[in-house]
Amino acid sequence: MELKYRGVPLLSGHEAKRILSMKDGRVLASFDLSLSFQEAMLDSMGLKAGEIWIGLDELGRMAEKAEDIYVIGDRPRKLAFYAGKFYRLIQPAWGHAPTLEIDGIGMHRTAGVYPEEDARSKVWLLGNLADKKVLDICTGLGYTATEAIRRGARKVITVETDPNVLEMCSYNPWSRQIFTESVEIVLSDAKAFLEKCDEKFDAVILDPPTIRMAGELYSSEFYSLLAAIIREGGMLVHYVGEPGRVRGRRLYVGVMNRLRKAGFRPRYVAEARSISAYKL
Repeated sequence: MELKYRGVPLLSGHEAKRILSMKDGRVLASFDLSLSFQEAMLDSMGLKAGEIWIGLDELGRMAEKAEDIYVIGDRPRKLAFYAGKFYRLIQPAWGHAPTLEIDGIGMHRTAGVYPEEDARSKVWLLGNLADKKVLDICTGLGYTATEAIRRGARKVITVETDPNVLEMCSYNPWSRQIFTESVEIVLSDAKAFLEKCDEKFDAVILDPPTIRMAGELYSSEFYSLLAAIIREGGMLVHYVGEPGRVRGRRLYVGVMNRLRKAGFRPRYVAEARSISAYKL
């Protein structure tokens, strides 16, 4: 598949609702999910910005569900598709990064934190990344890879197993940094990538789906493969979330035990729902 940012105009239900709350005339509208704004004209017929035209009735329909995101073309279409699973890009809050849902399951924390803040909290645990080489496992929407570049990483290699996730990235303006020369995208099973990898990394971010969805990424075997590609003194940040918390289960305890056996010194960071592990 061709991996590049599409740069197509997008409008969220949040933005449609905000625009409809304004008086007719010149307004500022965002067609890249709140990253930038441009002048547009709103009247009783609809919204016009350059070659973009959205009828008033369509704006009204888009505003009905604020979190939905639409690709703007001849007719707005919801940014969602079925490919064995149902993929849907949504914007939980106006002014903030979208998240991805797969079969209704959100791929980012959104309760009390925005997706871009969640990524920032994980990457911060890696410490100083200036001129460092970083491996990002489970690309998702690329927010952790983007944050690593922002914090000075020289190179980021990001590994994603699902081509449909990368397809969604290609539409998402908040993901566009991963399509630059600073980031190398690898479409591969994570375990297969590590088994063939002959490079060493200063830092690794492991941001997997839940253990129920991707149990192999929480295994002793996988952690041993990680240990083999991280330099001595390097850092691993492993997002684990809080599955089973209501029932008193603490997933991170077992994960930390397996990481110790693989050659790491781990600590749990509750604020980030993640484990920070030093490679011995």
